[in-house]
Amino acid sequence: MTQQTAPQLPIEAQLPEGRYSDRELSWLAFNNRVLDLAKDAQRVPLLERAKFLAIFSSNLDEFFMVRVAGLKRRIDAGVAVPSPAGIMPRDLHDAILARTSELVIDQAQVFANDVRPALETEGIKILDWAELTDDEQQRMHALFTERIFPVLTPLAVDSSHPFPYISGLSINLAILLNHPSREGRQFARIKLPSILSRFVPLGGGRFIPLETLIIEHLDEVFSGMQVLQHTTFRVTRNEDLEVEEDDAENILFALEKELLSRKVGRSPVRLEVEETIDDEMLTLLTGELDISEREVFKIPAPLDLTGLFGLAGVDRENISYPGFLPKTHPDLLMGVVSSKPANIFKALRKKDVLVQHPYDSFATSVQRLVEQAAADPRVLAIKQTLYRTSGDSPIIDALIEAAMAGKQVLALVEIKARFDEQANIAWARKLEKYGVHVVYGMVGLKTHCKLMLIVRDEPDGLRRYAHIGTGNYNPKTARLYEDMGLLTSNTIITDDVARLFNHLSGMTRETNYRRLLVAPAGIRTGLITNIEHEIANHRAGLPARIRIKVNSVVDEAVIDALYHASNAGVPVDMWVRGICAVRPGVPGLSENVRVRSILGRFLEHSRLFWFENGGNPSVGIGSSDLMHRNLDRRVEAIVSITNPGHIAQIGELFDLAFDDQTVSWRLHDQNWTPVTTDDDGVPLRDLQEYLIRRVSARRN
Repeated sequence: MTQQTAPQLPIEAQLPEGRYSDRELSWLAFNNRVLDLAKDAQRVPLLERAKFLAIFSSNLDEFFMVRVAGLKRRIDAGVAVPSPAGIMPRDLHDAILARTSELVIDQAQVFANDVRPALETEGIKILDWAELTDDEQQRMHALFTERIFPVLTPLAVDSSHPFPYISGLSINLAILLNHPSREGRQFARIKLPSILSRFVPLGGGRFIPLETLIIEHLDEVFSGMQVLQHTTFRVTRNEDLEVEEDDAENILFALEKELLSRKVGRSPVRLEVEETIDDEMLTLLTGELDISEREVFKIPAPLDLTGLFGLAGVDRENISYPGFLPKTHPDLLMGVVSSKPANIFKALRKKDVLVQHPYDSFATSVQRLVEQAAADPRVLAIKQTLYRTSGDSPIIDALIEAAMAGKQVLALVEIKARFDEQANIAWARKLEKYGVHVVYGMVGLKTHCKLMLIVRDEPDGLRRYAHIGTGNYNPKTARLYEDMGLLTSNTIITDDVARLFNHLSGMTRETNYRRLLVAPAGIRTGLITNIEHEIANHRAGLPARIRIKVNSVVDEAVIDALYHASNAGVPVDMWVRGICAVRPGVPGLSENVRVRSILGRFLEHSRLFWFENGGNPSVGIGSSDLMHRNLDRRVEAIVSITNPGHIAQIGELFDLAFDDQTVSWRLHDQNWTPVTTDDDGVPLRDLQEYLIRRVSARRN
């Protein structure tokens, strides 16, 4: 996984047209796999199935806000360039809308016919007003009067009141009214307050939708008016940021200005309405919102199942995933018989440590490293990238503590991290307030690499310690995302990391690294060079194999290199959670390519790269997916792993993922198939549950 010269290979046969799957349709296939988890009563506990319905909705919201919005911009601009899969923009938009319509209907049926009745069996009920007891109705009347009515803002539409701006993703009530002294119907809109729970708890696992509660009191909201009809609707708008970066100093101010404009003026890309909506009401909404009928999704109530996240807090152990407590990595313990964390600097002087979260504790590894560094008087400097972090981050607190203690602290805060821009701006300003040197990234690039560097004054001179990871420095997601990280004091790696930080903060033109591949200059070329070496080794009769684990693979140059490897006879295994533009198993193109996807309790997030290298595996972990944005428009880093034990650990993960006895979704050409049982109907191994059991069996 280091820079090397590509072997001279013969020119390969021309690859055929149509060899890529479309990235947007592949993403919809990924979200369908999320929906599969909501359907899986055999493996997934009931409350978790409800959560996967919410995740499906949340995913789809972001997809429309960003990807579909971008596609509409291209259509509106008259861009008539086909996608790499050969689909024209308008045709792709039609295909997305058609497939989305199928998926949301499927989701609604899963909720209405499966998950909701099962929840009711467990005493968790989402009720209509008539199903409430007299006592519950009295309490809800009081709640409406005291807590809801004061924050409602009903907006009427007439000659003096134009149609109101409908904010993206808000749930709204559309109401038709009859005024006793005027002719004709009058339209009004009420936005459900986002500060209130989507499903209002009644106690004992009983809930009522907020809109149901408001509808029951419409006569009070529109006193003296006759309510003729009502329905709920929801608009999705273009929420992607477009920032002109003139220079690094102005990025922060440009982004803050753009965030303000995000709240208004964004064009609609989707309208969700109740399936029972009146034709007159629908015509009014589509006309006022300037949205086509094709972009309207008629769905059974309740709309917006992201509200099911609110049910996840119900304490029912029998229908939730069993509790799991991550454990300290054995190499970070004081001794064989001790369960106390070691001095992390002492541990890393002995050996490199490869951690896998959430199985290995983030708190006693990565978080402990920065906390110890902040408190250690021998530590002179800390440098860290921050792409996303939590609202109460101990990492941020440690960096502030270190700066206040007089240490040199550099935080490279990526303020362009999508949908976390506002939070990251706040953290950046807080860090600056306490004396941390804050850098906002490089013009034209997002800093996505996950790096930490610590400089410590030791008896034998200055020593540097580093962490290179696949995931964000976020203690909360570290309990939910599967990620890997290398903790090391290896002088070659720490020198590479130091030079990369200097490049990021000082705008050097550094491109010479010994144990790192760094984008945008080096990852694509480095990976393709390694692929070509596997082809050369296979032709020379040496062991050859390629194994890659990423969130998404789209980059055509890398995919073509993998197709060439397959055609040369090199086995290619790809473990892909999300988007996959590769078409495996196609005769004459990808017969030696296998693609698996694993979804479950944890979000598979690590990026792993394995090349057999003639029997001496070349292995790396890092932050980069195989997408244009990662390889061309982001600063990413992949570090080579050389410890035989670490290589074996990563190799075992790939072995387990591709074992036919492991639950997975298997891709053939463009069709995903879930495989959860063997031919006799016996349940297969759940990889994540297997790793949980193995870690739980450790003594520490």
